Amino acid sequence: MPQHSPHETPEGDPFGPDTLPYGVFTPRDAPEHPRIGVRLGASVLDVATAARDHGSAYADLLDQPVLNPLMAAGRPVWEAVRAEIRDRLDQGVLPGAYARSLDAVTLHLPFEVADYVDFYASEHHATNVGRIFRPDGEPLTPNWKHLPIGYHGRAGTVVVSGTDVVRPRGQRKAPSDPAPSFGPSQRLDIEAEVGFVVGTPSAVGTPVPQSAFRDHVFGVCLVNDWSARDIQAWEYVPLGPFLGKSFATSVSAWITPLEALDAARTAPPARTYPLLPYLDDAAAGSEPGGLDLRLEVRVNGEAVSRPPFSSMYWTAAQQLAHMTVNGASLRTGDLFASGTVSGPEPDQLGCLLELTRGKGPWLADGDEVTITAWAPGPGGSRVGLGEVTGRVRPAVA
Repeated sequence: MPQHSPHETPEGDPFGPDTLPYGVFTPRDAPEHPRIGVRLGASVLDVATAARDHGSAYADLLDQPVLNPLMAAGRPVWEAVRAEIRDRLDQGVLPGAYARSLDAVTLHLPFEVADYVDFYASEHHATNVGRIFRPDGEPLTPNWKHLPIGYHGRAGTVVVSGTDVVRPRGQRKAPSDPAPSFGPSQRLDIEAEVGFVVGTPSAVGTPVPQSAFRDHVFGVCLVNDWSARDIQAWEYVPLGPFLGKSFATSVSAWITPLEALDAARTAPPARTYPLLPYLDDAAAGSEPGGLDLRLEVRVNGEAVSRPPFSSMYWTAAQQLAHMTVNGASLRTGDLFASGTVSGPEPDQLGCLLELTRGKGPWLADGDEVTITAWAPGPGGSRVGLGEVTGRVRPAVA
């Protein structure tokens, strides 16, 4: 890869030319035409218009209101489009007249979400939650280290970063209550997660092996899976999360290409038990399935946690393999998230449930939560993941 000039990004900026995440934007002076842009520092590069102006073969894929057509085109096209954008940076075509300040654009949900699946891949998180919810039993369920546990969420309530989150209402019943009550959640929580966005679909009845992960996953984003713990605790036995989760899931406005995270590849934690063949990731020659992502969670501007994604027990490739092993198909725009990212230290816990041992305080109306992350990049650079932010609004009567 050729060396790049500094452009307009200061040294150490996590959104330099090694990152180049994709988003969808509208200029505030022309809001009628959403199209694909790429972030460089504090600017959005209008790669759709640049592609039109310079006769790119990919102009139609970039001049779209969502990323789905580009994502559906497949890995060879993803690589070619990224290489073309890098070439235009080298040639000085970009940023040039195609740069707009982030302050001058509106960012939109970057892709149309097909299905949403949320996993439970952190051993530290699962153990901590198990101790809180089942204090008299084993913290991990017997299946936890044999398969990636997950649930299907609600694609229609995935919202872009910056969208307000209305406090949900529902049934709650504490163990000491004689009967359930109904009202706004009193134990509203967040979950700091990493999401993976599917580009290339698969056929029904055809499992996707771990080795095909790069051919199907387009990119990575940060996720906040907002959680109403009081609603969740009453409803989740025996079928799992439902209304306590499905009211809102926030995602970043920027999707970082998987290719940008090559330097962040790392081995996952050692496995406690032998894995069945479709989940076994110890084959000779296979690439490390973990990612060295450094997350930070802020509530009202104050850092409360710095969870390390490298500690996640189950990798995204294993999650993809498990999600499809029964023959379930992938669709362009599928989103699957890691589950709460938590590490072994007290300042590495990815939700308030863990940080407060289930005692609170929980989120109040008006609280704003922001999750950011970066990863090691080539040559000592940093690769950024776009932040995900949301503010809590009062429940609707």
